[in-house]
Amino acid sequence: MKAVILAGGKGTRLAPYTKILPKPLMPVGEMPILEVIVRQLRCAGIDEIILTVGHLAELLRAFFGDGSHFGLKIRYSYEDQPLGTAGPLALVEGLDETFLVMNGDVLTDLNVRELVQYHKEMGASATIAMHQRKVKVDLGVILCDGGSRVVGYIEKPTYDYQVSMGIYVFEPRVLNFIPRGKYLDFPNLVHKLLGEGEKVVGYLFNGYWQDLGRPDDYEQATEDFNNFREKFLPEMMG
Repeated sequence: MKAVILAGGKGTRLAPYTKILPKPLMPVGEMPILEVIVRQLRCAGIDEIILTVGHLAELLRAFFGDGSHFGLKIRYSYEDQPLGTAGPLALVEGLDETFLVMNGDVLTDLNVRELVQYHKEMGASATIAMHQRKVKVDLGVILCDGGSRVVGYIEKPTYDYQVSMGIYVFEPRVLNFIPRGKYLDFPNLVHKLLGEGEKVVGYLFNGYWQDLGRPDDYEQATEDFNNFREKFLPEMMG
């Protein structure tokens, strides 16, 4: 099975580090987050990874090479201009069967085999891995009727959301909805699929998940990886 890892972003929220280092090469412990992902995918049965690259692509290629050092095949798909999160998929050749897509800055202990099995059992065109997040608003939230009339007042509420983990399973027909060379993000792709009657499902995962988008997220992920390495790379602990 093939996996596409999105590794072409500039990682502006982690500047200045990402001025000289692609975000997927940011270290958690003594290895880059993308190496953790590659090792996890190999153990999940992925035999080929396509890295979509742009910003500082030469550094990613220098580190990962053809993937033989990691026990699988790695190739590269280059975007000359930013194409969003979904747009780069249109440039990837050979996605002719069920494939995985994920961001290159995610630390999780998600079981990829179970995710793919769920996708196939559901008969979906697209499956989005989801995580439950609570967001606390430390202010009083005022509810209005659409105008100026107050109809409710909630003191410091907490809201529950199911958020995308940045991990997806797609059928090849999804590529028909992604124009080549055009900017497209995943939310827009999902709306397109829904508009055409395609089946899109969510897979709720209750284990560990953290992206490395912001400095505090990155620090938390690094601490968690160092403290609970066996959760993420059990094959290296034996």
